[in-house]
Amino acid sequence: MSASLPPINIGQLGHAYLGQFLGPDTKVILEIGANDGGHTVQFVNMFPNATIFAFEPDPRAAAKFKAHGNHPRVRLFEMAIGAADGQADFYVSSGLPEGAPLEIKSQYPEGWDQSGYLRAPKSHTTIWPWVKFDRVPVRRLDSWAGEQGITKIDMIWADVQGAEGDLVAGGCETLAHTRYLYN
Repeated sequence: MSASLPPINIGQLGHAYLGQFLGPDTKVILEIGANDGGHTVQFVNMFPNATIFAFEPDPRAAAKFKAHGNHPRVRLFEMAIGAADGQADFYVSSGLPEGAPLEIKSQYPEGWDQSGYLRAPKSHTTIWPWVKFDRVPVRRLDSWAGEQGITKIDMIWADVQGAEGDLVAGGCETLAHTRYLYN
């Protein structure tokens, strides 16, 4: 990492930082918690030589992701990444606040799809009591990487909503071969 780069605070990692860290030779980016693919589109545009492997377990968000269209350098995996292979709880948000404006209702016709958790949420329902949760399966990062033949990763962009420990526990081998992890 360049000594001229200042420390990165939450919400400040932008295009300039990413370009300095990763550079044009970036080949592999994992986006864990891709939601609708907004960041994925940015990665495709910023890193013309990279393949982006995106993970999104919520079928509603995955449908929005797919609506961006297919790109030859993007692969979407509709699964969660966590500590163990097999079945694990993943709490997928849904619902909308009572009296939500029409704009919000039209943006989320199947309910709120912006948050999901491998760990049972604690304060989320206190702050947003209208959110409901369902469950989906989960996979270990090491298992997935082995099956895909991924041996080196330039960056993992992870939005795992408090399950960072699960990501690390299920991905120790893969993380050892990862240049940058951003959460």
